[in-house]
Amino acid sequence: MTQTITIGNVPVQVMNRFDLSQRLVRLLKNDEAIVAGIGNTNFDLWAAGRRPQNFYMLGSMGLAFPIALGVAIAQPQRHVIGLEGDGSLLMQLGALATIAAHKARNLTMIVWDNQSYQITGSQPTATAGVADIVDVARGCGIKQSLWARSPEDFEAQVTKAIAGGEKTLIAAKTDNDQPHGQTHRDPVLIRENFMQGLGVRSATTFAAD
Repeated sequence: MTQTITIGNVPVQVMNRFDLSQRLVRLLKNDEAIVAGIGNTNFDLWAAGRRPQNFYMLGSMGLAFPIALGVAIAQPQRHVIGLEGDGSLLMQLGALATIAAHKARNLTMIVWDNQSYQITGSQPTATAGVADIVDVARGCGIKQSLWARSPEDFEAQVTKAIAGGEKTLIAAKTDNDQPHGQTHRDPVLIRENFMQGLGVRSATTFAAD
């Protein structure tokens, strides 16, 4: 049975992170870049569909959105998507104000909010209590910040964000399902593949396997 919670006056489904990751990958059409935060965020992206335009972060908690901003500024013709968990974003909330101050309209930020630090023992984060990531983002100046109400609404919001040319933050309440993969943990391999995917490094012997 689908669990629904109310945020403000908005009913929001608790969704599955891997299912949403798969839906996201299926929506990509034009070599969009994805910067995925540490842990289960990038494990599920890895399992959902490996692409040279995916950057899988290792050990840098809360830096997915700042790195995505850098890519968006460096390649304004490319749409860039940052994926981050609620715990990681809470470590770097100041990044939202910095992002709001820049004119990178080709940036979409997606937050998987399972209200816990899942990998380290599922200790509750502040979003399990009073913190509302969408309200925080709006307060920082990211006007196009909203909750995904259902998997179908998530798809609609992502499609609009990619096509709309407006900086956007989409937050989704997710369950604590275990990840469906394990990222290849070789930072040089990840970097080289990503640089090739962005067209800033010629092909080498590195492979995605």
